[in-house]
Amino acid sequence: MEKKLGTTGNVFVKVAVIHVNDYLLKPRQMKVLSKLIAVSIIASAIFFTTNAQAQTVAAKQFTFSLGAETGLPTGISRKGSSFVLGATGQFQYGITNNFAATFAAGGYHFFSKTNPNTGKKFDSYGEIPLKIGVKQFFIPNVYVGVEGGLAWEKLEDGQGWAPFHRRDLAGRIGYANKHWDLSARYEDFYMKDYHTGLVALRLAYGFGL
Repeated sequence: MEKKLGTTGNVFVKVAVIHVNDYLLKPRQMKVLSKLIAVSIIASAIFFTTNAQAQTVAAKQFTFSLGAETGLPTGISRKGSSFVLGATGQFQYGITNNFAATFAAGGYHFFSKTNPNTGKKFDSYGEIPLKIGVKQFFIPNVYVGVEGGLAWEKLEDGQGWAPFHRRDLAGRIGYANKHWDLSARYEDFYMKDYHTGLVALRLAYGFGL
């Protein structure tokens, strides 16, 4: 599918439909992810038409952004959690004007559901990720990115840290200008056959270092 952006020039974006294994994303999560990506693409298109010449990666320079995140749990997390809130910080180094390396850390809190069998809430918990990644701007202001790393689980009620960590993989699509970064992503925490994760939106403000 091709969509024309703007009224000057012939700029086209090819949007590919990503197929994810059913055990990672159930139909409800696929619908949510599709909506999040659609919102990101629409926002990117609007911003692109008004600010098409903005430089979004400063080559050979570091930037730092602080972001707020909200989303829905996926995988095993869906059984006991209803939604996710988080905050992350991200360092970015511009390798070229279109390509950057990233390092991100932060925390996500998984808010608990009520157990229908007992009438009590499941335990809530947090995930603390450390990730490195890359982002590529394929047209001005619009990018795709991938990240990988590790995540540690923090339990509630003084239970401390879980005695394990999980591998963390994430993919995102977003819009960024000199200061603002809006993105939608799917993130998966996994260990052997155990998968949990989230689909989320991140809005961040960044500045040069």
